[in-house]
Formats: sequence, structure tokens, C-alpha cells
Amino acid sequence: MKKEKQINKEAIVTVALYLFYFIWWYYFAYLYIDSENVKEFKYILGLPEWFFYSCVLGLVIINVLVLLVVKIFFKDMDLDQ
Repeated sequence: MKKEKQINKEAIVTVALYLFYFIWWYYFAYLYIDSENVKEFKYILGLPEWFFYSCVLGLVIINVLVLLVVKIFFKDMDLDQ
């Protein structure tokens, strides 16, 4: 019973992280840009601002969050029993 509770907790945390990343990506990829005119885009490191925030910064943030979540919430357990 304890093992099942831990597995359910890990699954919920994993889905929550995925939803956070998808919402982050979707917001910056589709809702953040004010205009479709390429001349009005702002650039960061040579990339359009919306792309930098959605794909580059979002990836770094989700990788750090996954590392923290695995260290804090996930437990190593034997699944054979």
C-alpha cells in the first residue's frame, strides 16, 4: 500500500511538471508575441524573444525543476515485490 501511494505521488508530480512546461511553452510560443510582423520582434542572443523564452529558457527551467523534483519527491524502491 505504501509503495502504491509513492507511485501515485510520483505520477501526479510528473503530470504537474509536464502541464507546467506545456503551459509555459504555449504561452511564450503563441500568446506572448504582440505582432506577427517580423520587423517588430525583439531578439535575445540572435533568437526571437518568444522562441528564446519558450524553447531555450523553458528547457533550462524544466530541467532544473525535474532535477529538484526527482531529488526531493522520488524514492528508489524495489518494484519486484
